[in-house]
Amino acid sequence: MIADRLELSYVPGVLGEIARRRYKEVSSYLEHTSFVASTEPPPAFKAALAQPGLSLIAEVKRKSPSQGEIAVELEAAKVARDYVKGGARAVSVLTEPHYFLGSDKDLLEVRSAVRVPVLRKDFTVHPGQVAEARALGASAVLLIVAVLGRHTGEYVRLVKALGLDALVEVHDPYELDLALEARAEIIGINNRNLVDLKIDLTTAPILAKKARKQGFEGLLVAESGYSHPDQLAAVREHCDAVLVGTSLARSGDWQQAASQITRPSENN
Repeated sequence: MIADRLELSYVPGVLGEIARRRYKEVSSYLEHTSFVASTEPPPAFKAALAQPGLSLIAEVKRKSPSQGEIAVELEAAKVARDYVKGGARAVSVLTEPHYFLGSDKDLLEVRSAVRVPVLRKDFTVHPGQVAEARALGASAVLLIVAVLGRHTGEYVRLVKALGLDALVEVHDPYELDLALEARAEIIGINNRNLVDLKIDLTTAPILAKKARKQGFEGLLVAESGYSHPDQLAAVREHCDAVLVGTSLARSGDWQQAASQITRPSENN
C-alpha cells in the first residue's frame, strides 16, 4: 500500500518547511474526502511535451519563497489563454496557498479556459492529492523526489493508475537515480536547489546528459531560472521541454513573453 505518512522531518530547508506544513493541511481533510473525476480523460501531458522542438510549460505563478510577490493580482484564465496564444503546449498552475498564493480555484479556471494539458504544481505529500488533482481536471501532478524519496515509485504508479502523468522532479545525481529506479516517464530537472533556493543553470544540462547516458528514453524537462531563449541552447540537445514561471508571470504581456521563449534563439 502506498505510504500516506512520509518521513518529512528529514527534508531540509525551505522545502521541508513547506512540505510539512502542506502535509498537516491536506491530511486534515483528505482522509475523509472522496473525489469524483470526470469520465472524460484530461488532455495528455506527455503527448503534448513529446511534440517536435522544445515544448514550453508556462506557469501561472503569483508568489514564491525566493522571489516574493510576482504577480499577485493576475487573472489565471486570461494569463493561461495568453500563454497558449504565445505557443505554450501546457500550463502549470501553482495550488500551494501559503508560500505561492496558489489555489485550486486558479486550476479550475485555467482548466476551463484552455484545451492544453494542465500541470497541478503543488507539494504532493499525500496520495489523496493525486485523486484530488484528477477531479480538478489536471493532466499531471508534480512529484518531488527530495520529498518522496524511496516512495517515489509508489506515487508514480498511483498517478499512472488514475490516468494522469507525473512530472518527477530532481536536482542532483542521487535524486536522478531514484527517479530512474521509480520508472519515471517524465523527469523534471530543477536548476533551483530547493533547500537554499539558489539557481545553477548548469544543473539541467549536466543531469539531462547523464540521464540520456544511463539509457533514459522518456521526456526531460528543464526547470527554473529561464527568462530568455539564449539560455535554452544548453538544454535543447537532451531536453524535450522547459518550464518557465517567474519571468513569464511577471511580464504583464504573457503572450509576447511566451512567444519569445518558444522562438528559437538566433544564436542556436
